[in-house]
Amino acid sequence: MKVYKYGDNVDTDVIIPARHLNNPDPKALASHCMEDIDSNFASTVEPGDIVIAGANFGCGSSREHAPLALKSCGVTCVIAKSFARIFYRNAINIGFPILECPEAAEEIVPGDQLSVDFQQGVITDETTGKQYHAAPFPAFINGIIDHGGLLNSLKARGVAK
Repeated sequence: MKVYKYGDNVDTDVIIPARHLNNPDPKALASHCMEDIDSNFASTVEPGDIVIAGANFGCGSSREHAPLALKSCGVTCVIAKSFARIFYRNAINIGFPILECPEAAEEIVPGDQLSVDFQQGVITDETTGKQYHAAPFPAFINGIIDHGGLLNSLKARGVAK
């Protein structure tokens, strides 16, 4: 598991550049994820890796492609100081966990090994032994994430087909 760390105001056009939106296939999006800010990201990211970021992560357009590109790369979650509200909601809609924790976002560095308890909102830096506390999602949002997105959650509850 690797930690990738970025600064403030990483917008959706950096997460997945607009020039690649003509192919909505998740694997195609993943192959171009973060390329304008980190040209090695798509070729080095592995399932289970975590993105750490500063304030206002996911600002910009309202496209769901941005959290989908990260999720399709295998990123486990994004931990940031704060998220743009539309990115926050889009991440939940597609079942991609994110955590707001300014202290963790500030202190965790690439190379640290992390474990995350989403139910409790606890982020443990296994390298330093320090624990950070983010507000956990309420049960209904955890249900959406556990089912892989809003539509799957509704289907599981028999509300949608």
